[in-house]
Amino acid sequence: MNDSVYVGNAGKDAAVDRGWILGHFKDAGDPRHSDAVEIKWGVHPRGDERAEWVRGEERTALLVLVSGRFRVELPGRSVLLERQGDYVVWGRGVDHSWVAEEESVVLTVRWPSVPGYAVTRGG
Repeated sequence: MNDSVYVGNAGKDAAVDRGWILGHFKDAGDPRHSDAVEIKWGVHPRGDERAEWVRGEERTALLVLVSGRFRVELPGRSVLLERQGDYVVWGRGVDHSWVAEEESVVLTVRWPSVPGYAVTRGG
């Protein structure tokens, strides 16, 4: 067995860290540990929303719609992702929030991976 290889299922593994399957929050010896990037497999029921806006964002993010209908709120702009593969990218300093208008699955990639953005509900 090679300790630098991990094989898993995003849906199952996502349940452990609020959807995040790769990033700084994984143990240092885990191949999914990274300070460079975070990846989330987000499964959201209809009406699910981020508990509060992310403010003072230090990361760049890419959010891709896998299924459903998902709205990302940005300062002065609301972006609706409604077709599989629709995506939005925002950079450092861009505050954001989101809401699942339908049951949705989204893949989020953020970089770098830094602590300090978790809230008690949402994510």
